[in-house]
Amino acid sequence: MASLTLRDVRKSYGDAQVIHGVDLDIKDGEFVVFVGPSGCGKSTLLRMIAGLEEISGGSVCIGDDEVNEVAASKRGVAMVFQTYALYPHMTVYKNMAFGLKQAKTPPAEIDKRVRAAAEILQITDYLDRSPRHLSGGQRQRVAIGRAIVRDPKVFLFDEPLSNLDAALRVQTRLEIARLHERLKTTMIYVTHDQVEAMTLADKIVVLRDGVIEQVGSPIDLYEKPANAFVAQFIGSPKMNFFTPEDLEASAAKTLKVASGDDVEVGIRPEHLINTTKAKAFVSGTLELVENLGEVALVHLNMASGTSFIAKMEKPPKAKKGEVLYFAADPMLVHRFSKQTGEALS
Repeated sequence: MASLTLRDVRKSYGDAQVIHGVDLDIKDGEFVVFVGPSGCGKSTLLRMIAGLEEISGGSVCIGDDEVNEVAASKRGVAMVFQTYALYPHMTVYKNMAFGLKQAKTPPAEIDKRVRAAAEILQITDYLDRSPRHLSGGQRQRVAIGRAIVRDPKVFLFDEPLSNLDAALRVQTRLEIARLHERLKTTMIYVTHDQVEAMTLADKIVVLRDGVIEQVGSPIDLYEKPANAFVAQFIGSPKMNFFTPEDLEASAAKTLKVASGDDVEVGIRPEHLINTTKAKAFVSGTLELVENLGEVALVHLNMASGTSFIAKMEKPPKAKKGEVLYFAADPMLVHRFSKQTGEALS
């Protein structure tokens, strides 16, 4: 196990700079998730840590050692890719043992490590099978097992669940969480799925355009987003945003927001409470109801053209086109600068 330190890490392709001076400290044994939209630089940053991408500037340290000039195979990291990248002509056992065999590890040690990893991942019964006889989830476990046998200082996961169906994603996500709990090894996990980030991470790193927007625990990012981008990216459905002109008179007074202020008001769908017109913060005409069983996602439109979503325990009895009114606990309402997007106290 080892800590990881990034200092002013930059990456350029010709004149195009894609990673802009990233500074980050990851503690020994932490599970850190890089999250952000496509093209934000999260996979590039992971590959720079792994040694698969050259660093244009700054330093990467694993433990106390700078590894900028160290080959990927010598960094003590193991990477699990989006694609399983298994050898189709080899059995599961041979796939997991291949890296150790290349490293001239004694056969008895190889066997010990492979069988221990297989037991952890519950794939002992599949060791003699070829990958084509396994499901997608089983193949991904084999790929993870191939990383485990190397006994790395740091595990790197590059969107490992994106090729799995919904049920397998949930199952494999739980297995990865249990794996971290058992091994207590430093893990860095890249995903664009904020649900994976919220459920797996000790610490989330939100990236946009090669810059870190915020670092913190999942609950910190949910409750105290540093800016409007983080507020909308963390949470599902995303946070609703309203201008001062969208608010009912009672809300403007309660929230101390006036028309023309450089402010956007953010309220999460789950914090909106159906109420009367007199107590309402916002109102909108009913457009669509998504009944998910345990909750209903209610889509509404304002006269101004602003649309928003309310997350309700039960579908409303109103018909499409009717006006619904919503309030919220003022302590759960967020304010952001309309000009900069930064959170306001």
